Amino acid sequence: MTQTIKIEAEDGHTLDAAVAGDPGAARGGIVILQEIFGLNGHIRDLPRRFAEAGYYAVAPAMFDRAEPGVELDYDAAGKERGIALKNAVDADALFDVSASIRAAAAAGPVSVVGFCWGGSLAWRAATCLNGVAGAVSYYGGELPSKAGLVAHCPVLAHFGEHDQTIPMEGVNTFIKAQADADPAVISHIYDADHGFNCDARGQFDASAAEIAWERTLAFLDRVSR
Repeated sequence: MTQTIKIEAEDGHTLDAAVAGDPGAARGGIVILQEIFGLNGHIRDLPRRFAEAGYYAVAPAMFDRAEPGVELDYDAAGKERGIALKNAVDADALFDVSASIRAAAAAGPVSVVGFCWGGSLAWRAATCLNGVAGAVSYYGGELPSKAGLVAHCPVLAHFGEHDQTIPMEGVNTFIKAQADADPAVISHIYDADHGFNCDARGQFDASAAEIAWERTLAFLDRVSR
């Protein structure tokens, strides 16, 4: 069952987070970072799924700095509004990610799993935040432009071959730049589009989502030991 808690960032900002799982019995903590569509139904369901896999999961409402309670539809208007909100909060977003890591640490080692904008934040967290045991990026648009950053923990990255927002040229740039990384950066490319993990989007691809989920859980099992 998913509940809502309040967490406080280092700069004093307080934000909501959807949580699920028992930190006392979990194998570790997971921070789930949202797409540009807010802490909506799809993202709020992910803590339940990770809790069922044995984790204590925390999904912060990353738009709370600009506007509380944002849940946007997967349409043109939602995308436009989401981009504006993302731009408004992005500079301070890692404060909220760090606060979420501290909250999830009640369960032990913490990994960060992000989708879309959250996938980019997961990569940034892996390169500059403390307390991250592993990071998983689903179609993070910033990974090609930030391919020169160095992660301080193992990273798993999922990309869609038909994702027009992250062209394969950029994906290959990222993979090449991180080929010899230590800790390892593992990238997978799917016969799918952007947003393939989300069953509320037209781009949903059940096969790619299932394979990516299995790979994600296997990765989290390794880094949480």
